[in-house]
Amino acid sequence: MSADFFDSNVFVYLFDETDAAKHAVARGLVADALAQGTGIVSFQVVQEVLSVLTRKLKVIARAEDAESFMQQTLVPLWQVQPSPELYASALGIQQRQGFSFYDSLVVAAALQAGCGRLFSEDLQHGQRIGRLRVENPFRA
Repeated sequence: MSADFFDSNVFVYLFDETDAAKHAVARGLVADALAQGTGIVSFQVVQEVLSVLTRKLKVIARAEDAESFMQQTLVPLWQVQPSPELYASALGIQQRQGFSFYDSLVVAAALQAGCGRLFSEDLQHGQRIGRLRVENPFRA
């Protein structure tokens, strides 16, 4: 079974309940990934999620709640660390695909981890980048 890479927006919907359907999808995806051990995130996703939880949501998470979420949810999925090779790969993806650098870094991390799917609503649903397929799990 191929692993799935999770972009930060999936985790943000766990806390943002303004869209009940997206919240439910995110809750199911993350629960399955944790139970089956098939989800992967990178350092960048961890940073983005913690930043949004502690600064950008309508109801900001307390530091201890954000840390608990990090330890219980993000850390078990966290497999990709920064490296010169990861950044070089992201720069190449940025040049070839025309993505922003940060989207390219997410794609590079997913490819480095050997993932078959990238769950994100930031990229084009169904797009293939190498062996990676982008899937917007919130698409109606």
